[in-house]
Amino acid sequence: MTDGFDFSPGAQIPLSGAAGQTAATFALAAAAYRDDEVEKIKEADNDWHQSTVKPPRPWAKIFRPRLGEAFSRAVIDRMLGAGRKPLIQSFGIEPQVVVEHCLAAQRIRRERDNWLSAVTVLCGVLFLPGFLVWLLVFVLRTTMSRREDKRAGMLATTLLVAMGALAVLFLVKMPFHGFWAWYARAAVVMPVAGWFWAKRICERTARDLRERWSGLLSGGGGVGAKIPEAVPGNPGDAAEQIRKELARLSAEQRSNSVFYAGPKGILGMGTRWGSWQLAEDLVSAEPGKEFHPFRSWDVINAIQGGLGMLERTSINTGGFTKPAITHWIVTPIGENAKEVARPGGTDVDAYTVRSHAVQDICNKQQFGSGDRHYLGVQWTLWDGHLVITMMITVTVLHNTLRIEVTGHALGPVNPLFNGKPAAKEKEVQKAFRFWETRKVKLPLIDTDEVVRLAARAPLTWYPPLLNWLGGSLALPEPFGLRHAWADQPWRHRFMADDALRAATPVLRVVHTAALKVLRDNGVDVEKFGNRSSVLSGMVQDASPRKADLYDA
Repeated sequence: MTDGFDFSPGAQIPLSGAAGQTAATFALAAAAYRDDEVEKIKEADNDWHQSTVKPPRPWAKIFRPRLGEAFSRAVIDRMLGAGRKPLIQSFGIEPQVVVEHCLAAQRIRRERDNWLSAVTVLCGVLFLPGFLVWLLVFVLRTTMSRREDKRAGMLATTLLVAMGALAVLFLVKMPFHGFWAWYARAAVVMPVAGWFWAKRICERTARDLRERWSGLLSGGGGVGAKIPEAVPGNPGDAAEQIRKELARLSAEQRSNSVFYAGPKGILGMGTRWGSWQLAEDLVSAEPGKEFHPFRSWDVINAIQGGLGMLERTSINTGGFTKPAITHWIVTPIGENAKEVARPGGTDVDAYTVRSHAVQDICNKQQFGSGDRHYLGVQWTLWDGHLVITMMITVTVLHNTLRIEVTGHALGPVNPLFNGKPAAKEKEVQKAFRFWETRKVKLPLIDTDEVVRLAARAPLTWYPPLLNWLGGSLALPEPFGLRHAWADQPWRHRFMADDALRAATPVLRVVHTAALKVLRDNGVDVEKFGNRSSVLSGMVQDASPRKADLYDA
């Protein structure tokens, strides 16, 4: 690998039931089992990240994918594909679990497609003339039934009935004799028999997929992602590549390198909603004497120690949960950049910038081009649906010390992913009391769906051709599973309260720790203390703002 990542031997695939899984993780994983139309994914897009649904060829709509099929294929290709672009961290979820469920869903569908391919060969290819005629009829019927005009739907049904009548008439009044007569009869009957066989196969798989979809959204208990094809049997096989890419995905998730994309904020953390700055001159507390020299890293270390005590309180009220405290290296990229490039070289180990390099950036790269250092304190709340991050940076330019605290909030996964499978039914008028309606249950797999799956099955072995014919799903770039489909937290009152309440104690801990370092090194802290008091008053009226949009 050119990135220098060291893959250890052996299969290291975490089980889907491992600790740390969250509701947000399972909500995204459940998308792999969905049977909605693929265009529905557009409902989950936010203002910054848009998915692209590539439509099928006008004459090949029968090969179009469903949402679960397209989502699984897109996620696997993007997150495990050879030579893939770097990913954005998915805070609040475990992306490896989502990928494992995509692999599991793909395996279930592949087993179904193997059976359907066998049915297609036995009942279709061997009796090709009849198969093509029936397929043409179903394509015409589907095209007409999708029109809004009710007469078109009636005409589609009439077409199918008429074709059935012609088939019966053809069997009775056979124009051929001998072998070709029996072959012609079989060409009419066998595609129909194959359709009934394929329907049973499709219904069995559909029930399995829906049970997994519903099970994940109900808490995920007992729904494991079985992916035996990811356990390598010998070096160099396809499973070994999957194992390596899963390990690479986990390492990238643990990286301390993030990217700032202008108004989009730090990718993966949500937009910046608040900013508070304390900046004053460094003056000795004793006139005529110099204060002791110190570095930005000394202040950051003191702040880190204070943040580690946030979960402790003198009043037993619950308070903060244990936060994750991380030294982040932030790389600036363009607002509309379509890809990112992670730092490399001897200062990076498995996508993580080493401690000595972090200290150098903190102390030296404070003005001009280059990466910047931030100390982050992060809480993952609401079962992964809310990620609160407070970022602290310390800079010294000439004799001015600046401490900046910014708030970032990543909201819940779009409600689309939390929708459980609904029973397929429709409302019809009652026979006698026609002014009333009643609900009628529809079959889980209808005629058109059986034909679609049977037509796609032989082509699933070569996805590029299938994507060219039936269309595909292109994920938003730069891609990260969590931020791509995250809503703003401000529409949920309690989530908004949690984000706003975290700002005040963090700001005060930062200022207290910084003032102690200044005082210990002989710096006059009177102006710093006055400024800190002003900020403490301002932060009590915290409200979300678009802090990354400068009005200039």
